[in-house]
Amino acid sequence: MGYFGAIRSPRELIFGSGQRRVLGLVAKGLGRRALVITDKRLAGDVNFHAMIADLESNGLTVRIESETLPEVPVETTVHVADSARDYSPDLIIGVGGGSCLDMAKCVALLLTHGGRPQDYYGELKVPGPSLPLIAIPTTAGTGSEVTPVAVLSDNTRSLKVGISSPHLIPTAAICDPELTLTCPSALTAIAGADALTHAIEAFTATRRPVTPGLTQEKVFIGKNALSDQFALTAISLLWQGLETACTVGDNLAARAQVMQGATFAGLAFGVAGTAAAHAIQYPVGALTHTAHGAGVACLMPWVMEWNRPEISAELEQMATAMDLVDGAAVIPAIAALFARIGIPPTLATLGLDKERLDWVAEQSCSIERLIQNNPRPLGRSDMRRLLDAAFSGDAGLIQQGKEDSI
Repeated sequence: MGYFGAIRSPRELIFGSGQRRVLGLVAKGLGRRALVITDKRLAGDVNFHAMIADLESNGLTVRIESETLPEVPVETTVHVADSARDYSPDLIIGVGGGSCLDMAKCVALLLTHGGRPQDYYGELKVPGPSLPLIAIPTTAGTGSEVTPVAVLSDNTRSLKVGISSPHLIPTAAICDPELTLTCPSALTAIAGADALTHAIEAFTATRRPVTPGLTQEKVFIGKNALSDQFALTAISLLWQGLETACTVGDNLAARAQVMQGATFAGLAFGVAGTAAAHAIQYPVGALTHTAHGAGVACLMPWVMEWNRPEISAELEQMATAMDLVDGAAVIPAIAALFARIGIPPTLATLGLDKERLDWVAEQSCSIERLIQNNPRPLGRSDMRRLLDAAFSGDAGLIQQGKEDSI
């Protein structure tokens, strides 16, 4: 395999039950005027109020912005940044799920560098470091607390858009699994399935030719020796804890496994990248208006089946991490876990119209940064065959694809 690897991470990553109470001490080392970004529900939460009191007791001035919306509409990031300029914060704190953390990243970016989010769409467009940012996740899924990505909704485009830059990685992340104890079962399932998909796609991503400039020329550099360690550990943790966290919500040990798994998955895909399941989900999500985690998890077993000829070694490693008999058992086990926690098994049950499969195939193939990260090539006809299998639930269509590609 070789020993080339890379990891990009927050300067400080703190994990553990009760560690939210260290916020004030961390924050006072980074700034004095904190803009805290959250949503309306969390703004009324007792734990949130305790964190604000902790900040104030440590000498910080605090302004709370609680207007974060799901999927982060682009215009809301501009509005919040503009309204905060008169406050002149020197520290941004994001508290909440992935949308709150992505909002915090974008606001920090706009307050530092100006312009509009559209100026930074794509990879490596952020010119330098932004305001210090502390990320405190209250769900276990996106891994945004450690990743170089912020995903936004732009109503001028048919698909969601992303800003990707190492400069978006939070300065510090505080991950306290106690904050996830009130997360509803359905959201726990969707978020945890998203995290498991992140880990699997990072672990099975293509391995790119190593050059001296690879880590500086791309945000996502493919599978490597360091990302593999985080990805495989994340797979093990999520496999052990996700179902219990969904069915026994007050099981703190399971909650901790899932949150640590989500964070490790974020560290893995934040450098290795994701692949075809995420590429397909972008157009599928635009059409079905379903949760991102449900979409990528629905697709993951089908994409793994397509990739099977190229990932046999990884499947064997995953089997060991999951305590399964061999690599052949991995894909059925993942599909069964997702079914047990309520993830739709096919694109049809997800709500996709069969008549839109051609459009989905075309759009998916156009997201080259993800398709090129897939371990097995996916041309336009291959993509349509994969989609037919994922829509109908007929894995034989993928097997036919293998025969045709020989």
